[in-house]
Amino acid sequence: MEPAGEQHIMTTTVSLPDGSSRQYDRSVTAMEVAGDISPRLAEAAVGAEIDGKLRDLGATMDGGTHQLKIITDRDRAGLEILRHSAAHVLAAAVVRLYGPGVEYAIGPALMEDFQYGFYYDFDLPKPIGQEDLERIEAEMARIVSQDLSVVRREVDGKEALATMKSAGQVTYKTEMIQGLMEEHTRRGGPAGDFRASLYQQGDFVDLCRGPHLPRTGKLTAFKLLTTAGAYWRGSEANKMLTRIYGVAFFKPAQLQEHLHRIEEARKRDHRVIGKQLGLFLISDSVGPGLPLWMPKGTTIRMQLQSWLQGELLRRGYQIVITPHIGKLDLYRTSGHYPYYKDSQYPPIDMGEQEGGYLLKPMNCPHHIQIYKAQPHSYRDLPVRLAEFGTVYRMEQSGELNGLTRVRGFTQDDAHIFCTPDQLEAEITSCVDLAKMVLETLGLGDYRVRIGLRDPASDKYVGSAEHWALAEQNIRSVVRKLGLNHTEGIGDAVFYGPKIDFVVKDCLGRDWQLGTIQVDYNLPERFELEYIGADNSAHRPVMIHRAPFGSLERFIGILIEHFAGAFPLWLAPIQVAVLPVSEKFNDYATQVAARLAAAGVRCELDDSPEKIGAKIRSASLAKIPYMAVIGQRETDAETVAVRCRVEGDVGAYKVEDFIAAIRREIDTKSMNSLVAAKGAVG
Repeated sequence: MEPAGEQHIMTTTVSLPDGSSRQYDRSVTAMEVAGDISPRLAEAAVGAEIDGKLRDLGATMDGGTHQLKIITDRDRAGLEILRHSAAHVLAAAVVRLYGPGVEYAIGPALMEDFQYGFYYDFDLPKPIGQEDLERIEAEMARIVSQDLSVVRREVDGKEALATMKSAGQVTYKTEMIQGLMEEHTRRGGPAGDFRASLYQQGDFVDLCRGPHLPRTGKLTAFKLLTTAGAYWRGSEANKMLTRIYGVAFFKPAQLQEHLHRIEEARKRDHRVIGKQLGLFLISDSVGPGLPLWMPKGTTIRMQLQSWLQGELLRRGYQIVITPHIGKLDLYRTSGHYPYYKDSQYPPIDMGEQEGGYLLKPMNCPHHIQIYKAQPHSYRDLPVRLAEFGTVYRMEQSGELNGLTRVRGFTQDDAHIFCTPDQLEAEITSCVDLAKMVLETLGLGDYRVRIGLRDPASDKYVGSAEHWALAEQNIRSVVRKLGLNHTEGIGDAVFYGPKIDFVVKDCLGRDWQLGTIQVDYNLPERFELEYIGADNSAHRPVMIHRAPFGSLERFIGILIEHFAGAFPLWLAPIQVAVLPVSEKFNDYATQVAARLAAAGVRCELDDSPEKIGAKIRSASLAKIPYMAVIGQRETDAETVAVRCRVEGDVGAYKVEDFIAAIRREIDTKSMNSLVAAKGAVG
């Protein structure tokens, strides 16, 4: 009890990133603190991070000590807030133009998508298309010009349902609120404690966890890009909604730069280039998402596979081959079935007593059987099994995309079985392999993302103890190697945490490529063993790793990164031999034969076309080198070399040209090593 006549004064201490702190004798909002620091910061502020959680600027700190970071346009989180707010402005504009009768479903920010920055899904009384986007954009601009305050309020479930119903939202928002209430109860929360957050700007209200911009006027640089169909909750069993995609930035110059990059990306579309260069084919007769590799594309694929396989053999891996199908019970034991059930082809009934079969979703259960086929001592470990194994997923037809999203794909898969003491050294070796692959291919701009388990989710298998060990192992390696990394709660695979390599291509797009996963759980589920130094049985640990990820996706990304102009060692045709006229065909044939004998992939164009047309054809085919042969070259037994990058580089003796070509191929150089200094007079 307080002494008579004394009044308790609340003290709120706010600690800032620079180590300083501010004290208040009351509750204080993040916006008030920003204003106290400087008016300029308050104007630049778009959100706040309070005690590690992203919040609105109006969020209150009530007594005690709080860590505060003001989020501005310089922060990635600030861009996410901006784009999420843009989705709400989009929804408000659509309701104004096409309501009543418009129902809006979900509208997230997209931070990992190169092209799009946000979207919103709508159930509309009448269809809209690309031609309507300009009108919607204009309405968004009007909402921005009104500079409406964006207000958050927390309500109970009953009020949330009533508010959204009064706004005409009786289907999707109702389902979402009811689902949140059920989840709250399932996790043990009292029904009366459930709270939902609503955001209001003008007469538009939405169910959303936020945070959002403090007012609509801060959204100044945005563009709607396209419309698409999208099933509610991604299920074909549900209604098809209209999705509107857009992008937003803080500054118009950033938006214009982004739109330019999108245009450049269109020019590099691997589906278009793949068709132009004859690399792969998607045939309706075979089925969507099941690519056919044509001879030139197969050459690229085989070069990558041969190179990596050679590296694996040098590193102590053993190559195995497993079938494309296995018993359903195998995948039940591993957990892949039913975990991947929604994205798998239906089980196959073979009419046998032992049950159905499944097109394999993963290679690991098969490799586990190879490990189990014979006893192992600790002296045998680590056992490293590698396979270029094809797996199958029944992806939704609307999500298929050339080579980057397919239904049948080949993983450069390997599984390492090791003792706990060997684990971190093996993870380190896997990281080294992934780095070597990326840097050899000119993809050295990457970051590392650690995927961790969400303790609140029930999708993960295994004990908390095993998960803690695996996460500790991964963090230890990443920190020892000094890798720039982030962590994502809930990003782990169902059996273990992982390291993903997120690569930035020449257009600044992020791609998740190589992965390394640590797994204490599948050895437990399959009862794997090795005999230790104490002559007792012990459980090994598994590492799942794939530097490419999948060959299909990896090559699709390479096509776009190089715009089809592959480095010499990967190019399907490395040299085009071009006689100026038919009378030089004999010598040109000899040159082509010498190149082929040296292991150079060459193509002789002995057609009656003029040399200009031949050069143009070779250029369009993105062939790295052309060996032009006329009278002078025939008499001197040389070739006039034309490089894809530098243009004409002079005349070469054939043996010197071959030596330079071989050096460039053997070193897997990203640059031309054929230089004018090697030319003859």
